[in-house]
Amino acid sequence: KMIKDLISTLMQEATSEMEHKGWCDSELAVNKQTRETKTAAVEELTAQKEEQSALISQLTQDIEDLTKAVAELDAAMAEAAEDRQASKEKNEATIEDAKAAQTAVENAMAVLKDFYAKSAQATALVQQTPEEDAPETFSKPYTGML
Repeated sequence: KMIKDLISTLMQEATSEMEHKGWCDSELAVNKQTRETKTAAVEELTAQKEEQSALISQLTQDIEDLTKAVAELDAAMAEAAEDRQASKEKNEATIEDAKAAQTAVENAMAVLKDFYAKSAQATALVQQTPEEDAPETFSKPYTGML
């Protein structure tokens, strides 16, 4: 009877040991699957992090390039504004000169019109016939020296 009890106890322990081993095997399989899933997730997140870091680097470089381009455009716009201001001042000076010249031309035209209006009445340079041009002291025409 003791042997049977011993065998029965050993059988119960073996069964218990088998159940425990089955439970451990299933837990190990679950843990292995969980570990593989978590490792894959970590690798995927690491890859995403590297992609995002590369994107950040690229965008940072783009921002620097665009900032330089904006600075160049600002400088070009400032230079163009200075050029336009200089041209505007030159044009305004030219306009003032043209107005002064126009006034001078109008004054000259008025002087010339007045001069020619008065000279139309003047007879100093008007052509005359020889009879009209002859002095009054001669009573008969000149016949030469005889």
